[in-house]
Amino acid sequence: MSLRTLRLFAALTLCFSAAAFGQAGDAAAPAAAEGENPAADKAAPAEKPAAQKSITVNGKAIPKSRLDFIVKQRAAQGQPDNDQARRQIMDNLITQEVVAQEADRKGLGKGSDVRIQLDLVRQQVLAQALIQDYLKSHPVTDAQTLAEYNKLKAARGDKEYKARHILVDKEPEATEIITQLKKGAKFEDLAKQSKDPGSKDKGGELDWSSPGAYVKPFADALTKLDKGKFTETPVKTQFGYHVIQLDDVRAQPFPPYETVKQQLQSRLQEQEVHEYVSELRAKAKIQ
Repeated sequence: MSLRTLRLFAALTLCFSAAAFGQAGDAAAPAAAEGENPAADKAAPAEKPAAQKSITVNGKAIPKSRLDFIVKQRAAQGQPDNDQARRQIMDNLITQEVVAQEADRKGLGKGSDVRIQLDLVRQQVLAQALIQDYLKSHPVTDAQTLAEYNKLKAARGDKEYKARHILVDKEPEATEIITQLKKGAKFEDLAKQSKDPGSKDKGGELDWSSPGAYVKPFADALTKLDKGKFTETPVKTQFGYHVIQLDDVRAQPFPPYETVKQQLQSRLQEQEVHEYVSELRAKAKIQ
């Protein structure tokens, strides 16, 4: 179903809901105008589907379980569960049933595009149910979450580094740059020949980063430097040869465990689901 179709359907639902409210108001007005026991009229609400009783549309029942399911999902999102909310939900379900019945009457459910969309929705619902079932039987434990926290904390370290670098293709080029630096050349000037387009016009300057943000050879060389010093031998990575200069170092506090616990649990759940789905794909016979 396209986004435009969804919007049209939502608008249609609102129109039906608004019409129900309007009819209720019109029905109550004559009695008040005639002065016939306004208190009684006020106590008797305008006709609207009761949230708890069985409702049928053209002889077809709307199961109460459908209403309960929507209420449960809304409650999980923090929305209220009360008579007014249930009446409105049921009113929308009636509208959907009326429109769906008309679509079936016209044979639209037999169209190839509609059948494909229904199949896709069915697959999505089943996939979601499978994932929820898997996570229920394979919950992420507090011990796993804490271990992931400690792993990330150790990888990030407690310091951030402000560095510059010059990247070239060949080791002799890097060696020559180091020679020029030792003779007093400015790092910023030599950086103009760097292969790194993001830093060459900024004197080779890199953003504040933890060692974990860099590939290991670069990070190892960087953390061994004293402030204001540069590497005296080229640093080889998969990108080429680097000459690195350390400009500054500062402390980098790691967020407390409780503030990132939920985020880490979600991350671990995603990893478990990815591994599970990958195993299913590996076992499947795909031709």
